[in-house]
Amino acid sequence: MKNEQLFGFEELEIWKKSRVFKQQVAEMVKEFPVDERYKLSDQLLRSSLSINSLLEEGHGRYTFADQIHYCIQARGSLAESFNHLVDAFDNGYITEASLTQLRTQLKEIERMLNGYIHHLRKQKENT
Repeated sequence: MKNEQLFGFEELEIWKKSRVFKQQVAEMVKEFPVDERYKLSDQLLRSSLSINSLLEEGHGRYTFADQIHYCIQARGSLAESFNHLVDAFDNGYITEASLTQLRTQLKEIERMLNGYIHHLRKQKENT
């Protein structure tokens, strides 16, 4: 696909990484017990989807303040996702190795998100 056909947020590396995380979560929850379908599975899916959604929604906002606001909310969804992963581990739905790998992935997304927020704050100061 040519760049002029992309929405601007699709070029953000953080959006791409959180998209991969979201897809991994969608596959992982398929292995959770059926009675978790509308409990932990749903909560984990929603929080992982929210990271991407908030990034794209913020990217579409006009002011840096709005963009920063949505990025901070995305950071909250990231933390919520990790908490749900800990719950999944505590209930025996994922292994410690899986939790460690996903924690590492989320810490990388968090690092990138913090960097993006810092960048947006600098842009806001320069306007």
